[in-house]
Amino acid sequence: MPQLSLHSPLGEITVSEEDGVIVALDWGRGSDQEATPLLREARDQLHDYFDAKRLTFQLPLAPHGTSYQRRVWAALTRIPAGETRSYLDIAREIASVPRAVGQANGANPIPILIPCHRVIAANGALGGFSGGDGPSTKRYLLEHEARALNRPLAQGFLL
Repeated sequence: MPQLSLHSPLGEITVSEEDGVIVALDWGRGSDQEATPLLREARDQLHDYFDAKRLTFQLPLAPHGTSYQRRVWAALTRIPAGETRSYLDIAREIASVPRAVGQANGANPIPILIPCHRVIAANGALGGFSGGDGPSTKRYLLEHEARALNRPLAQGFLL
C-alpha cells in the first residue's frame, strides 16, 4: 500500500492510498514511502491546512469500516471547519445513540480529513481523541481552525 509521510505541527503523519483513494492517516512515519500523484495532493492539502490556507479537503476517501461506521464518518464530513457537534447531535442526525457514535468516531481511520476532532460531549467537554497525543491533539486542531477562521473557539467547550 503506497504511503507518504509529511511533517506537521503535530509531528510526522502518514497518508495511505489503496486503489486510487485515501484509506488511512496515521501518526508517525510510514514504511512504504511512495509519492503517488494522489498522495502528493493529499500532502499538499494537509500542508495548506496546517498553514491555514485551507480548512476543507477535496480528496477521494474510502475508509475501511462497517456500513454503520461509514454513516457516522459521512456525518462528520458535514461538520464545517471551526464548528463542533456533540455525539448526541450526530446520533440524532443518523438515528442512533451517542455511545455507538463515539465508538465509530474513535475508529475513524482518516482523522483530520474526516474531522472526528470536531465532535465533543453534549456537556461541552472535549472528550477523547485517538490520534497523536490524544485530547491535546484534538484541542490543537480545534484551536487551529478557530484561529484560521479568526473566531473564538466553537461552543466554548471545556478544556
